[in-house]
Amino acid sequence: MAEDRVIADMWFDPRCPWAWITSRWLLEVEQVRPVRVRFHVMSLSILNEGRDDLPQQYKEGLAKGWEPVRVAIAAEQKFGNEVLRPLYTALGTRIHHEKQELSDELYRSALADAGLPADLAEFAGSTEYDEKLRESHFAGMNPVGMDVGTPVIHVPGPDGKIIAFFGPVITPTPRGEAAGRLWDGTLLVAGTPGFYEIKRTRDVGPIFD
Repeated sequence: MAEDRVIADMWFDPRCPWAWITSRWLLEVEQVRPVRVRFHVMSLSILNEGRDDLPQQYKEGLAKGWEPVRVAIAAEQKFGNEVLRPLYTALGTRIHHEKQELSDELYRSALADAGLPADLAEFAGSTEYDEKLRESHFAGMNPVGMDVGTPVIHVPGPDGKIIAFFGPVITPTPRGEAAGRLWDGTLLVAGTPGFYEIKRTRDVGPIFD
């Protein structure tokens, strides 16, 4: 029953390939575990504000990165949280699978695919909802700290308290029961008091399948 499902809240920036893969994994988890994913917007551009130690190319990407998160937060504010699910899918498919450049055309076509008014693309260059964007960003990031990025996931623990964590960073997307097993293990370690990190060097880039 849908009402018996655990809500897993995930914060994403549409530009992040690792968040994209994690989001597709969570959709797989929905099929094999009593979980419902709820998406929220964070911003790598906000996360990296004031950092002068970044490469120039990365800074340029962060400047452009305001556009898709502004479109997403405007859509959520006007039409509710549920529109982020299809909109994220439409944006991510274009950005990560089709390798489209961020543009007005990309935003308009993604909005149309998500059943949303294409003129929401105009918010790509607007600061109107930046306060709401920051609220959403920090709601996701504050419980895990600012030394991580996206994906961030919040899940209720056995005692009802929220378990918040960064990751998992995975590639390619686990499917079927493999997705469920990873979910079980992630909750086990993330829910352990005092547990902070498992990590190894990435030796492959993101694989979009």
